[in-house]
Amino acid sequence: MSSPQTNRRLAFRRPVVAWLAAIGALVGSGCRSAPPPGTIVACDPKGPARPVCGFHNPEDIVALPGDEALILGEYGQSAADHRGQLVLFVLATEERRSLFRGGEAPGGAEPGWGDPTCTEPPTRDFNAHGIDLVRRDDGRLQLLVVQHGGREAIESFEIEGAGADWRATWRGCVPAPPDASLNEVVGLPDGRLYTTKMASLSGALDFEHGMPTQPTGHAFAWSPTEGFRKIEGTEGIMPNGIEASPDGRFVYMNASGDGSIRKVEVATGRELGRAPVPSPDNVTWAPDGRRLLVASLAGLDPNDFAGCTTLVRGACTIPFAIVAVDAETMQTLGPVYESQGTPMGAGTVGLQVGQELFVGSFKGDRILRVALDADGQAR
Repeated sequence: MSSPQTNRRLAFRRPVVAWLAAIGALVGSGCRSAPPPGTIVACDPKGPARPVCGFHNPEDIVALPGDEALILGEYGQSAADHRGQLVLFVLATEERRSLFRGGEAPGGAEPGWGDPTCTEPPTRDFNAHGIDLVRRDDGRLQLLVVQHGGREAIESFEIEGAGADWRATWRGCVPAPPDASLNEVVGLPDGRLYTTKMASLSGALDFEHGMPTQPTGHAFAWSPTEGFRKIEGTEGIMPNGIEASPDGRFVYMNASGDGSIRKVEVATGRELGRAPVPSPDNVTWAPDGRRLLVASLAGLDPNDFAGCTTLVRGACTIPFAIVAVDAETMQTLGPVYESQGTPMGAGTVGLQVGQELFVGSFKGDRILRVALDADGQAR
């Protein structure tokens, strides 16, 4: 059992929801053989939502071409507890199989798939966090993965296959900027990418007196020729999920501690709009290309999260919503789906594929398949 101070360091080192983990450590930590009070163990449907169990902290999700399969980034709690992996999930059969684990990397570094100084694949400590899939200008599919195990970096994989049959081959990486603990990434077809620095690796996030009141991070732009540069106008308290406009001109960045998602012009740093969203985590595009879907940890009770930090099976109960935001006006359009308990809490990503919403979580053994109507709302 680790001390609260150690728990805070781990949470901040792996900042999927760093401030929540710190709250959990402060509320109390302990070793439990049974599920913590309030844990959701039953894998039963409720309303439009049907859980699919057998995962381990499926924190982020992307859809593969053809919409027959998904890739999920399974997020390890710590190197001693569980190393993360990339998982393929086939929609029709609900087959789940490993695409990549650290220490098992076929292939080698290839020019144009990362920083030329990164020549070795991830070790067994590989720990998947935010992920993004992009079709490169050369037609190849590139999966970008923020990971914290062994090194702080954005790993680059080539994804090949079709239908329900896919494979991942490591092609390179981009080491994180000095002292940056990264959270999410979004790639562009020309090889550029944007990523969020949630906090510094060296500066402890002190939650003993409440939430930080000053910015802890910002977004970066990276290109193969220029490396990293800060995107002005993105300073915030615990930057988290990030998306980009199709042309790469704008970024949409969540800041968990600010309770908002903002739209910023990358070249100038000019903020073009901001929508209030409680404790936003990951953000994805809806299929209509007009709406952003933001995972929001709403109605948070620190005591609920204390149970989540010790969870070894089942799902925790933190209420959440998947909120739609108009990408042009940055007006909040309301929740697409909300959960106040069963069948899953602590949703950190909502991805619409066809007439279903797939929801992952930073802590738990399941994802949700939520049936949507023609307007993209939970039935």
